[in-house]
Amino acid sequence: MNTVGIVTDSSCDLPDDLVEKWGIEVVPLSIRFGDEELTDREELTTAEFWARCAVSSELPSTAAPSPGRFEQAYRTLADKGATGILVVTISGALSATMQSAELAARAVGDLDVRVVDSRTVSLGLGTIALACAEAAAAGSDLDATCALAAELVDRTRVFGALDTLDNLRKGGRIGNAKALLATALNIKPIIEVADGIVEQHGKQRTRSKALTFLVEKVASYRGRIEHLSVLHADCSDIDAFVERLRPLTDGEIVVGQIGPVIGTHAGRGTIGIAFHER
Repeated sequence: MNTVGIVTDSSCDLPDDLVEKWGIEVVPLSIRFGDEELTDREELTTAEFWARCAVSSELPSTAAPSPGRFEQAYRTLADKGATGILVVTISGALSATMQSAELAARAVGDLDVRVVDSRTVSLGLGTIALACAEAAAAGSDLDATCALAAELVDRTRVFGALDTLDNLRKGGRIGNAKALLATALNIKPIIEVADGIVEQHGKQRTRSKALTFLVEKVASYRGRIEHLSVLHADCSDIDAFVERLRPLTDGEIVVGQIGPVIGTHAGRGTIGIAFHER
């Protein structure tokens, strides 16, 4: 076991095989469908989530993990030999998850636990946690791993193309008339996660143009990209999109499904990119 353990939350959208390979502890948020509350990744898979959304007229809601779930993760890593723990969470401006992580850190006074606000979401968060886990495995101590996390927070870029405004409409974040108009015109909003919040970055008239916009965005950073990843919400065209990106990067492209936490707000059909700018 590395002396530095890495903890993140289930909004990271990291594939299970990478979580297991690098020994990352993923603390789950909860998803509520009406009065029913389910634990992300444990009681509700991503496939089950999208299947339920397809037949539900109301959006589910999300809830931050309890401090106890974080404390459990810290103890698990300590039992495996970790003497220090780095926690990287979803943007504190979007969720109370970071607060729970900090409360749990204070409750385990015998462990050195550091909490970092990723100021991002999905694989933006996931790639920070992954890079830190790789560094820890290579022998980086807690101070150096925390410094790496802070550096990557400032260099992380996330852009996404939404396929529908239905989820934003149902969630009350956009007016019904505006959503219906956008649907009629087939407008595809482009969003960017910047400084911890989600902002509109533009709009395209078709899905094809929206995906081309993302490819061109990656191309504009060519030579300055590390850890390129692609996130998608149950998309049948994901493989073709990833192939368009391969000539633009020398490294491996991590592909992750957008899970319930982010999918609740983004909606099915969303495709996004996340990377670290050199």
